[in-house]
Amino acid sequence: MVKHIVLFKLKNEVPVDVKLAAMNAFKNAIEALPTQISVIRKIEVGLNMNPAETWDIALYSEFDTLEDVKSYAVHPAHVAAGKLIAEVKESRACVDYEIADN
Repeated sequence: MVKHIVLFKLKNEVPVDVKLAAMNAFKNAIEALPTQISVIRKIEVGLNMNPAETWDIALYSEFDTLEDVKSYAVHPAHVAAGKLIAEVKESRACVDYEIADN
């Protein structure tokens, strides 16, 4: 199994209400993806509640293989979800790692 973890930092100059609207739209769109992309085993989006931390959004997902992650990444529904935060996103960090199935 492959775990795919992505962190997003939004631009500081974006008004809080605009950030929150984009974050919630992104969360809803991403968490709806399993009905559209069959390779997703699990997916969730967390919105940071601690203003002292750097990252604003955490995306956690699980896939069977790295090829499945790559397929998910280019799926039109996933690309559309990413566009929901494109204008407010400053940076992104990602880690994909494999664990043994239990």
